Amino acid sequence: MNLDELRARLDGLDRRLLELISERQATSREIARVKRSTGYPTRDYAREREVILGVRANAAELGVPADIAEGVMRLLIRSSLTTQEQASVAARGAGTGQRALVIGGAGKIGGWFAQFLASQGFAVEVADPNGGAGSIADWHASTLDHDFIVVATPLGATNTILRELAGRRPRGVVFDVGSLKTPLRAGLNALREAGVRVTSIHPMFGPDTELLSGRHVIFIDLGMGDALERARGLFAPTMVEQVVMSLDEHDRLIAYVLGLSHALNIAFVTALARSGENAPRLVQMSSTTFDAQFDVAARVSNDSPELYFEIQHLNEYGRESLDALAQAVESVRSAVQAGDAARFRELMVGGQAYTQGRRSVTQRRA
Repeated sequence: MNLDELRARLDGLDRRLLELISERQATSREIARVKRSTGYPTRDYAREREVILGVRANAAELGVPADIAEGVMRLLIRSSLTTQEQASVAARGAGTGQRALVIGGAGKIGGWFAQFLASQGFAVEVADPNGGAGSIADWHASTLDHDFIVVATPLGATNTILRELAGRRPRGVVFDVGSLKTPLRAGLNALREAGVRVTSIHPMFGPDTELLSGRHVIFIDLGMGDALERARGLFAPTMVEQVVMSLDEHDRLIAYVLGLSHALNIAFVTALARSGENAPRLVQMSSTTFDAQFDVAARVSNDSPELYFEIQHLNEYGRESLDALAQAVESVRSAVQAGDAARFRELMVGGQAYTQGRRSVTQRRA
């Protein structure tokens, strides 16, 4: 065959691949239906391992690089799980006949919640000055007769809104989705004292997330059991991992989970920017470690400075993690400058011990 004929053949193979993927998606939807009817969990890690091992074995027989075959299969598994989860949410969602208001629903995370609730059958109303057709510009104009009210506004405005909601005493469950909770303590307490069913949640994922398997949603127990359980029930059809904790414990841990990781990446890219070295030149001769760190730091740098500053500045426990970072950097610097190989090794061995057994957990979220 000549070049044009070979390319035509390749186009045909690509078409067949897409047809097979489409067939696989359809089968995934049917599997989701069977799992729901039998009470079988959506995700089965043992089955995934079995599939991956089988693919690697088949790849060896066919002369296909095993890593490429596994990478493709993991993408297909993730797509299949997303299809099954979305089908489960639509089928098991309890929102039919109920109404929800998302204050700040035109924002990124607010938009995610508006879509998530709509997929469960809720009639969703968005209150946001930047909202489109069908939304209201000012939530104060709402009757607040909804079954759920979600406050998805910037952290600096959320506490005021919670306090104002307490004055209106809505009948439905109210919860915020803020990254920090101690700055919202007054507003959350005002709602509780007013007898409003209130809780607070923190989705530990971004607004572009489609598959919730391996992701976490943190629920803050404010002593209103019914509100807590109703909010948790919204995520029952998904594969998300639910974690319940107190308000203060949340912010203490978030100081490390978000505050420390954000600060580390901001410091990393700031050091590069101030080094005088050209970024393309550095990337040209980079290592695997540099590429991975640079990729994370680039994503952090391109996110919202206002949000990241709030996470650092408004957290009552934030200084603890920043001090820990400064002390850790100083430990590395002093060991290197002193030529203390034993101390440097001690730092790395300590890191190995701390991460042992934890990497497999984080890798499952990929």
